[in-house]
Amino acid sequence: MVVKYGWITIAPIKIIIKNAGAKRVSEDAEEALAKVLEQFGEDIFLQAVKLAKHAKRVTVNELDIELSIKALE
Repeated sequence: MVVKYGWITIAPIKIIIKNAGAKRVSEDAEEALAKVLEQFGEDIFLQAVKLAKHAKRVTVNELDIELSIKALE
């Protein structure tokens, strides 16, 4: 069974939490992290699309993502 919060499945969220060293985490915390990551990812990509369009490209590339992250910091 695949559990999802929004469009991110719970499996990668649990891996992130485990890698951070948490021994136990509530489902509410997993859902909250999933929501934050979804929003952050969407914000990054919206900025990346703007950068690609500004450069008269239709393909978003790695540099667009990197610059988007820096712009959002």
